[in-house]
Amino acid sequence: MRRLFSTFAGGAPGVGLLLIRVTTGIALLAQGVEKLTAGTGAVNLLLIVLTAGIGILLLVGLFSPIAAAMASLDAAWHAFANPGDLGFFILLGVLAAALMLLGPGAFSLDARLFGWKRIEIRNKE
Repeated sequence: MRRLFSTFAGGAPGVGLLLIRVTTGIALLAQGVEKLTAGTGAVNLLLIVLTAGIGILLLVGLFSPIAAAMASLDAAWHAFANPGDLGFFILLGVLAAALMLLGPGAFSLDARLFGWKRIEIRNKE
């Protein structure tokens, strides 16, 4: 993950990325749970579980660039499958693409696990 981003934005930009990530993750998770409780066929079950899983990954900020790319593809798939909700899925796909390009921010598990570490060496005096 560190190779994808030179820094993990903190401060106000980090909070902005957190808001985008949480909004996109909640939307994907809610979509997956809604379709799961609606009782769809077994063929769509894998796609529904995948959608909810991507939402969870974005919520916690784990493997964010990969999850955001998958979320963009998922939104594109749903946009073509459900032309009535086209605006929602275009917005969701654009938010996910922005996350893929900008990164997860400092308030994510990616930053905690893969971010730059600072090692302080004390002088023995």
